[in-house]
Amino acid sequence: MYGTALEASAAFGPYFGWDMPGEYGDVSAEYHGARRHAALFDVSHHGKTEAKGTDAAAFLHNLCTNEVKNLPAGAGCEAFLTTAQAKIAAFVIIYRMGQNAFTLDAGPGCGEKVFNHLNQYLISEQVELSDRTLDFAQMHLAGPEAGEVLERVLGSRLPELLELQHGTQRLAGADCQLRRHEPLGLLGYDLLCEKDHAASVWQTLVAAGARPAGLKAYDMLRIEAGIPIYGPDIDDTNLPQEVGRERTISFTKGCYIGQETVARIRTYGHVNRLLIGLKLPWEDYASYRAKLFHADKEVGRITSSVVSPRLGHIALAYVRRGSHEAGTMLEVETAGGRRSAEVVSLPFTGPA
Repeated sequence: MYGTALEASAAFGPYFGWDMPGEYGDVSAEYHGARRHAALFDVSHHGKTEAKGTDAAAFLHNLCTNEVKNLPAGAGCEAFLTTAQAKIAAFVIIYRMGQNAFTLDAGPGCGEKVFNHLNQYLISEQVELSDRTLDFAQMHLAGPEAGEVLERVLGSRLPELLELQHGTQRLAGADCQLRRHEPLGLLGYDLLCEKDHAASVWQTLVAAGARPAGLKAYDMLRIEAGIPIYGPDIDDTNLPQEVGRERTISFTKGCYIGQETVARIRTYGHVNRLLIGLKLPWEDYASYRAKLFHADKEVGRITSSVVSPRLGHIALAYVRRGSHEAGTMLEVETAGGRRSAEVVSLPFTGPA
C-alpha cells in the first residue's frame, strides 16, 4: 500500500523495522477523526504466523498462557508465549480459523520472532508453521462510524462479532479476513487481504467514508487505551502478571512452558512491578526508559509516552509495588532535572 499512501501525502517513518505511514499531514485531525468518525490505519507491519496440522491446537496450547484447545473456530484470544522461566517471549492474538488451522497476530515487527520461537519447539508434531507477514496487508478501521463504513462497502448488514471474533468477507473483489478488535479503545476491525488487493480495498474503504490516519495517531489512541505492545512496553524481562492483562492467562488450562512459575506467583505471592499509567504535566516527551523515583528511591521506568490532543502528556511505565496506586506522585528523570508525574489507572480517562 506504499504507493496509495504516498499519493495521499503520507509522511513515512521507521516503525519496528518497517517504513510505515506516520501521518497524513495533521496528526490531531487524524486522532479526532478516529474518535468521532472512522479512521483507517495501515498496520501491515504486524507479524502474521500460521500454524496448520492435526497437532496445531495442542502445540500452541503447550506454548502459551491461554486456552487454545477449546477455542472455537471463528474466535480468538490474547496470549503470551513464555519461556521456561515464564518470561514473555511474545504477545500475540491467536485466531482459530478451522479445526486444525490457526493464525497469530504477532504484533508490530514480531513476525519473524514469533515464527522462530514456535519453530524451535517443533520436533515431531504434525504442524506446519509459516511466516505470512509479507503475503498479506493488514488494516485497522476504528471509530464510532467503522461499522457504517463496512456496511456501505459490503452492501449489507455487518455480521455481529464479539471482540476477537472473525470471519471472511468479500470486499472490493477480494476475500478479506474481518476481525473485531479494539486495541484503541474504540469500535474497531482488522482487515487482512492478499497484498495485491490492498490498494483497492484501502481505496474502497476511503471512498465509503474512512479517513486515512497514520501510526502517530494510532499510538496516541493505543496508549490512551492502556494497551502495551511487545518491544517498548513488554520484553523478555517481564513476567505475565506484571503486564496486568488477566485476559491473556488461563489458570485452568493445565501445563504449558512457564506455567509453574505463573501459577506459583498467583498462589503464593505477587509480582514486584506493575504496568501503570502516568499523567505528566508538561508538553515535551519523556524519554524512553526514563527513570522514575518515589521518596528519592528509583522505582521504575517509562516505556511509551505521547502528547495526546485530548489528555495532554501521558505515558505507560512499570513501577515497583507500593508506588503503583492511582494518585501516587512520582518524579521523572529528565535532561533538565526531575519533574513530577501522577500515577493514574488504565485505561486513561478524560473529556469526551
